[in-house]
Amino acid sequence: MSLIDHRHRHLERIAEVRAGRHAEKVGYPIRIRETEVVRTAMVGTGLLRVTLGGPGTEGFEAHAPDEHVKLLFPEPDGTLRLPEPNGNMLRWPRPAPTSREYTVRRYDPATGEIDIDIALHDGGLASQWAHGVHVGCVLDVAGPPGGLIVPHVHDRYLLAGDLTALPAIARWLEELPRNAKGWAFVEVADATQEIELSAPEGVEVRWLHRGDRPPGTGDALARAVTAVTVPEGERLYVWAAGEAGQLKPLRRWVRDDLRLDKADHDITGYWKRGVADFDDEHEHGHDHGHEHVHH
Repeated sequence: MSLIDHRHRHLERIAEVRAGRHAEKVGYPIRIRETEVVRTAMVGTGLLRVTLGGPGTEGFEAHAPDEHVKLLFPEPDGTLRLPEPNGNMLRWPRPAPTSREYTVRRYDPATGEIDIDIALHDGGLASQWAHGVHVGCVLDVAGPPGGLIVPHVHDRYLLAGDLTALPAIARWLEELPRNAKGWAFVEVADATQEIELSAPEGVEVRWLHRGDRPPGTGDALARAVTAVTVPEGERLYVWAAGEAGQLKPLRRWVRDDLRLDKADHDITGYWKRGVADFDDEHEHGHDHGHEHVHH
């Protein structure tokens, strides 16, 4: 097979999965890119949208609503340690450079712009960086390593998460077919963190307000989600992300009550209370084929 054919094999695989009956993670060639901040804007009071551009974004690939990139930050001494290209992978230096994973909120091939929506919270590394970020800042971005391709064959979709999951949920709602049915549950601090969503008419969006409780605490999200009644005989797809502990009851519900097939749900801890750089893949021992090349 010539190099060109090989390079686009993942695109063929994505097309196959989209045309099929079952969701599957598909890996893409992983690149490291030097980008620059072209603008920033608040999205509600909880998310800072950082728009990246510049020549380094050319050829970026975006295929799935939950795909993520790693933003690479300088070490405390100011040095920046970057992974090196290694075929379709990256070779990461040891110890691993300081980085954080973020959802790709939007990629526009025409302008080369990549939007990353950063959930602002006290003490977070990227949060601190985001507070001081300005147009012209240079940021190195690795990935995405791939994404979850979900064929549009389900009768209903259930999306759930907190502020950290909101960028992925927003993209999910944009990319679902306009005749899709289902629910989206998003837990935020209060109404100021709610944002405009382009949900299909048949998808009910429910905002849950946490109030004074610290992020990642309480069972409001799990209670709201598990109160849903799935019509008999319908095929449901569940996607949920957020604080790892809060997702445990949802994992049990999907496994024990709904008894969903592996291909009909994806539940991912994006963070864990008290853990600086939480990694759900290691926590749950999932190997989605390409995730391990990340670390």
